[in-house]
Parts: sequence; C-alpha cells; structure tokens
Amino acid sequence: MNVFSSVILAVQMLAALGMIGLILMQHGKGADMGASFGSGSSGSLFGASGSANFLSRSTAALATVFFVSTLALAYLGNARPVSSGSVLEGAAPVSAPAPAADVPPATTGGAAVPPAAPAEGAAQIPTK
Repeated sequence: MNVFSSVILAVQMLAALGMIGLILMQHGKGADMGASFGSGSSGSLFGASGSANFLSRSTAALATVFFVSTLALAYLGNARPVSSGSVLEGAAPVSAPAPAADVPPATTGGAAVPPAAPAEGAAQIPTK
C-alpha cells in the first residue's frame, strides 16, 4: 500500500508541475487584442488560434489527473485498519496517586475548614 501511495504522489507532483508550465505558457485574454493592432506577432508555434486550444485542453487533462490523484491520496490516507476495539484499550495504564487516608481534616472548634484559596491580585505581592 505504501508503494502505491508513493506512485500516486509522484503522479500528482508531475501533474502539478505540468499544469504550472502549461498555465505559464498560455496567453492572457488581453494578449490577442494587442496582436490584432499589429504590436504583437499572431503567428506562433501552434498557429494563430491553435495554441490556446491545445494548451487549454492539455491543462484540463492535467487538472483532471491532479484531482483524481488527490482524491486517491485522500482515500488511501483515510483508510484505517478494521478493529473491533477502542483506541483507548491499547493505551498504557496510568497509575492514580494514592489517597491520603490518615490525614484528618483541619478543624476549628469542631467545624471543618475549607482549604485556603490561592492568593490573587495585590495579595501576591510579597511584603517585608
């Protein structure tokens, strides 16, 4: 399974790099306007209008490969082995601290005194 996901990841990376290259080679929509007034050359490697058609179809094909490989990686990454037990069953046992059995509660005149709250605000400033 690990080799299969590595192959899919390599295909995804190659598709991403190919898409980057194809997108950078394409002309913007405003590039044809300048070529019609004579400032740019309308003749190209693929012909006057063939480059846009070829590059856009190639980009769409690579985008499809990229999205399919992304979905396949998400499926493989989310696949878990089937187990009937809980995740917590495999956890290491934690020992709880022993309760203090022989310590009597503090009393004043027969009534139990609650523990003192931690100091807050100005009470935290040490005095001399």
